[in-house]
Amino acid sequence: MNYENILISLNNRILRITINRESKLNALNKLTLAELHAALSDAFNNPEVGGIILTGAGPKAFVAGADISEFADLNTDEGRIFAQEGHHKVFDRMHASEKPIIAAINGFALGGGLELAMACHMRIASENARLGLPEVTLGLIPGYGGTQRLTQLVGRGRALEMILTADMITAAKALEIGLVNEVVTPENLLAAAEEKMSKILSRAPIAVGAAINAVNAALTDGINGFEEEINQFARCCDTADFKEGVSAFLEKRPAQFKGR
Repeated sequence: MNYENILISLNNRILRITINRESKLNALNKLTLAELHAALSDAFNNPEVGGIILTGAGPKAFVAGADISEFADLNTDEGRIFAQEGHHKVFDRMHASEKPIIAAINGFALGGGLELAMACHMRIASENARLGLPEVTLGLIPGYGGTQRLTQLVGRGRALEMILTADMITAAKALEIGLVNEVVTPENLLAAAEEKMSKILSRAPIAVGAAINAVNAALTDGINGFEEEINQFARCCDTADFKEGVSAFLEKRPAQFKGR
């Protein structure tokens, strides 16, 4: 499929998705979200894709927010639909993906851009990255999961401070409070993300997906996370990868996982 606002490349089972609106600081608009939905759907269904790295084009921005012109005139009903579609088609799907997704934050990650990064399973930031949720300066609040995922990652007090002040924070501060997993130099960002993803992809794929499901259960109302962990553990026991992992351990050799 040909895309207008994103770039796609696949190498060693790692799919790189690059938001490619550099002149707009990679701001999210309806077309970009639709293309992300399509690219993610393809990736989730493609057995050649083991994991996804999401980044932005150019040196300035990961994603510097949503395209304000597209929601400036929304009323209540339209605003609800606008937020729901983004949640269901992109952000929640990323959060629930059994294939790991790493955000490589190469600059500004603001508003919907930070929400996009937080929907990923891990975040690696370049030293020049700046992160924030400035929506209250527009008379809004985050609408793509920002209030929930930021609270889960950094706690209520830190989340309220970032959201209510609308201040940006540095990559170093984001690392300190647990918003990102790692900070690296700009020139090493993609290599660091690929190294992390390659390590994950060397593990048993079904077990990786099961672990994501179990961890997500801890954050989901109405689900007993301990019971989900038991269910996912049991799921792994019936896989060829489990038998291969045990055999490789006992035989003191590297495991050769097949995702079965």
